[in-house]
Amino acid sequence: MRNLMKAKLLAGQPARGVSVMIPSPQIVEMLGRLGFDWVLIDCEHGTISRESVEEMVRAAEASGITPLARPAGNHAEAILHVLECGALGVQVPHIRTAGDARRVVEAVKYHPLGSRSLAASTRPAGYGLGVPMAGYVEAANRETLVCVQLEDEEGLRHLDEMLEVEGVDVFFVGPSDLAQSMGYPGRPEVPEVQQAMAQAFAHIAASGRVAGSTCRADTVRDRVRQRVLYLYTHLPALLAAGAAPVLGAGA
Repeated sequence: MRNLMKAKLLAGQPARGVSVMIPSPQIVEMLGRLGFDWVLIDCEHGTISRESVEEMVRAAEASGITPLARPAGNHAEAILHVLECGALGVQVPHIRTAGDARRVVEAVKYHPLGSRSLAASTRPAGYGLGVPMAGYVEAANRETLVCVQLEDEEGLRHLDEMLEVEGVDVFFVGPSDLAQSMGYPGRPEVPEVQQAMAQAFAHIAASGRVAGSTCRADTVRDRVRQRVLYLYTHLPALLAAGAAPVLGAGA
């Protein structure tokens, strides 16, 4: 078990991914072959079942891309479901306090770092076939990535306390729900939202932690300049960017 995407982040390098909301191992394979570092299997907003998560994780492993998952909610059962399918990390939505962040770490990590339920027969544990359990636990605690989503004004207000929580690898600032919580639904581009995000990125980076957010082809350089290392675009945005020059050719 090796999380190459997490290794890039720890080395201070940007890791670029794509969020996928539909159940398609084939898309995951293509993203791996295109050279993306990681894929976010989105179970919060998409139509992906637990069985499909496992198939998409297999496709990621086969094509050399790190599989992460966004669980349906910020509770331990939802987190466990995607991890037991083999996801090498989670991006957990709507984390508002340091207590919320600590509970995510507890749900992701095994003892002594957390309280994740341990079973020998699960897929990430090699179904208990030829994989020493003690070695698996050590590797899982080391390699599994923890990303918490700050997408509410309350979350940004508690950012200082959350930055003190051990075991969190990435602090992700989500523009869509943040804009909504600030009174600008559907308008993350307004200056007030962009300023709040920029201040959060700067504070996270100054604390020596990793900031994350979404990007498009025309904003990825801006995000990197803001010292955002954990980056992803949405699959429809990726398709739109690729389709534009084709559809416009010869028009």
